[in-house]
Amino acid sequence: MEHAKITRKNPEGMYTPVGNYTHITKIPRDAELYVTSGQIGVGPDGEIPGQMNEQIKHTFANIQSVLQSEALTSGNIIKVNIWATEKIDWDYLYGEWNTLFGSNYPAMTIGYISELGLPEIKIEIELWAAKV
Repeated sequence: MEHAKITRKNPEGMYTPVGNYTHITKIPRDAELYVTSGQIGVGPDGEIPGQMNEQIKHTFANIQSVLQSEALTSGNIIKVNIWATEKIDWDYLYGEWNTLFGSNYPAMTIGYISELGLPEIKIEIELWAAKV
């Protein structure tokens, strides 16, 4: 019997993803599921910077901390939800994204909304992960 693993794919005949994500992520039966709260761009000093790219940098550092706390890697991430209150600098975000994921992309949803939990928060990223 083949070892169960998380698999990602883009179905044949379907459009190529318009960003760095995969259309389908399959989780094997009996995997442990992890769901994070939305990670925000608060720095180690507890401050939230005013610049979007600084918040993105801190958000990805916070994602790494959350993953490490449960011995998870980016390979365990199955779904990412990104919420932003202003236009995302995709070149910058994808730089952080590719550092985290390489080319092994999870499923992803992005939404622009009017505000998040605090007025100074510009981006929040929620993760779903599974460990086989």
